[in-house]
Amino acid sequence: MGKFILFPLLMWIFGYPFIAIIVLLIIVYFIDRRFIGLSPSFVKPLRRRSQIAKLRQQLLLNPNDVTAKQDIARLLLEKKSYAEARKRLESIGDKLAHSAEYWNDLGVAYLHTGSETEGEAYILKALELNPRVKYGEPYLRLAAVHFKTSPDKAIAYLEQFRTIQSSSCEAYYRLGNLYAQLGNLSEANRAYAESWQVYQTLPKYKKRQERGWALRSRLKKRNQV
Repeated sequence: MGKFILFPLLMWIFGYPFIAIIVLLIIVYFIDRRFIGLSPSFVKPLRRRSQIAKLRQQLLLNPNDVTAKQDIARLLLEKKSYAEARKRLESIGDKLAHSAEYWNDLGVAYLHTGSETEGEAYILKALELNPRVKYGEPYLRLAAVHFKTSPDKAIAYLEQFRTIQSSSCEAYYRLGNLYAQLGNLSEANRAYAESWQVYQTLPKYKKRQERGWALRSRLKKRNQV
């Protein structure tokens, strides 16, 4: 309703419908980013690019900085530059052999560079070191790898995920999507409902981060009823 009131006001201010529509979309975008979080962030990729550039410069000055190499590898994984992330991670394996997060990141890089068997083995090693690494998200990633070719194996990973008391609405949303793709709509709806229940228990500062995923889960559940 507010959009229908705001548009005539913008028309009166700018005098051109095209400009009014652009300004309205910008306003809606900023409201969504501030209070809801359904739309993608245009700032995050720019910030990530800046961080990667700084880390590259840092590594030029100190090529043996393990922390910088790990940080840049994580950012490269977010950017989906898996091949470079893999090289960065492989170069520091001897220093981080006891880090569950390291093995998980390396496994993700391998999964996306044509080495699924090794990637799965590395992620399982991460879970062996710490079953709660990344709030159980590795189980969802492994389930996604197998859901087309080995549904039973995918479900087994999903059930292992359920043993982790995750506070991530995104994780339950993705869990619901995987169950839906496997044709199990009752379990999908259950996961979407759990996503919303988790959201309601979160503190205020955490709700802002998870709100978009919780709303997606609620919409998915309604569409499948």
